[in-house]
Amino acid sequence: MSTTDERAASPARRPDDSLARLRREGRIVIVGASLAGLRAAETLREEGFAGSLTIIGDEPDRPYDRPPLSKQVLVGGAAADRTTLPRRRAIRAHWRLRTAATGLDLTARRVRLADGDEVPYDRLLITTGARSRPWPHPAEAELDGVFVLRTRRDAERLGRRLMAGPRRVLVIGAGFTGSEIASACRELGLPVTVAERGPAPLVGALGGVIGQVAAELQREHGVDLRCSVMVTALEGDAAGRLRRAHLSDGTALDVDLAVVALGAVRNTEWLDGSGLGAGPRGVACDAGCRAFDVRGLVTDDVFVAGDVARSPHPLFGYQFLSLDHWGNAVAQAEVAAHNMISPGPDRRPHLWVPAFWSSQFGVNIKSIGVPSMGEEILIAQGSLAEHSFAGVYGCQGRVVAAVTFDQTKWLDFYRQQIETAAPFPPPFRSVDRRPDGLRPVPAEFPDPSLPSHGPTVTLSGYSPTERRIVFTPARA
Repeated sequence: MSTTDERAASPARRPDDSLARLRREGRIVIVGASLAGLRAAETLREEGFAGSLTIIGDEPDRPYDRPPLSKQVLVGGAAADRTTLPRRRAIRAHWRLRTAATGLDLTARRVRLADGDEVPYDRLLITTGARSRPWPHPAEAELDGVFVLRTRRDAERLGRRLMAGPRRVLVIGAGFTGSEIASACRELGLPVTVAERGPAPLVGALGGVIGQVAAELQREHGVDLRCSVMVTALEGDAAGRLRRAHLSDGTALDVDLAVVALGAVRNTEWLDGSGLGAGPRGVACDAGCRAFDVRGLVTDDVFVAGDVARSPHPLFGYQFLSLDHWGNAVAQAEVAAHNMISPGPDRRPHLWVPAFWSSQFGVNIKSIGVPSMGEEILIAQGSLAEHSFAGVYGCQGRVVAAVTFDQTKWLDFYRQQIETAAPFPPPFRSVDRRPDGLRPVPAEFPDPSLPSHGPTVTLSGYSPTERRIVFTPARA
């Protein structure tokens, strides 16, 4: 019998043979030694992956926790080198640290590295996250005294300079990171000026109504808050040390330390020319974390998770969301890892409801859902004046988000309201203080991201294997 005949007579290979071989002896590469990368590696091992596992990262450190960097580390409450993430289990990985990925060959299934090496893979997970947006003028950014805050090294350097007692700190940008840095400065007793181009702090994330509360908090704690103003130039002395900042209103400030907090840039440049659907807003993927290529087709061997991912969420009009949230990175990494080594019928969608938290000026701020989609907001519990409340956001007649200031107990309730497409304004009467006659008011987002009118989607179930989507078509 010929070789061809022997192959024809042999039993057909079962469709899952290749998957079983992948789980047993395949090569999985994770680019991004991050929270998402670590949790994905742990999930792979927990679910029986026994092949080779390589984790590539451009920093010298193994994955560490970022939230403490702008909170505890700056005020001396924790050492930066003590923020390494705990391990849930041994992952038996080959670590390639201090080495950036510089390219990807989708056809050959190889990741190119800055040191000239190439790493082959059977499955690839991209968890490269984001970096701080730099000051746009390179020469000014190089001045001694100009900082950003994203990495462990950033926090160590900035923390030392804050402890040295600068005359005045300038924080450029009043988003969450900038506001937390300002809070740390006041906790240390340092004079601090915050320059924000918008009308109030946090306005892009939480809207103008809540932004005014954030502004009151800052000013009550001694922050020199300047809104609707931009920093136009940073000036140094002959020795290259920062000495002055010029503002768009014509004023100048004598400062010797400035922290640039202008948001984040997704780390996708290394994917230029790869054929993946990657750009400044992240790497586009489906709800199962499979990356899209430039043609809009999903790949079967490249997955993405964490801050660098853009994925559609059924609860929010199937809009592609890029989320810089700790919990999202963990949940999405676990879904991606599961799907990488599972057959199609066993794969899961990433249905985590966005949530984040911040601690600043003695207040615990937490949010659930996507506040920036809110057309209106209603203060359902507590009081804006007392800086202790729960605000509910509505869009197209349904609840899409909630934010709490020192009212965390309400978050689980509002998560359920979001997941079940509860009506807005809420029909129930508050059990907490609520001024008579209070009605929804415009949420005042400078650039609202409203979904187009479409179907209503609700979620049920709690464990990953029990989550179910109920789809109700839009009325004509």
